[in-house]
Amino acid sequence: MKVVPNKILVIIFGLLASNLTFAAPNPPEPVPPPPPGNPIDGNILVLVVVLLVYTFYKLRNIKKASI
Repeated sequence: MKVVPNKILVIIFGLLASNLTFAAPNPPEPVPPPPPGNPIDGNILVLVVVLLVYTFYKLRNIKKASI
């Protein structure tokens, strides 16, 4: 049985080319980091109110303890 070189080359080329057709596409570009100096969340007013309430509570307790 005589092997035809063209058949072997076609089979090898077909196997190598099929690998390229099933390759995954390039991944998307990474997301750039956010710019520095972003503002603090909008709940800063709640934080200030809690701070004031806690301060008055502590000052009141210190005043009672000293009497």
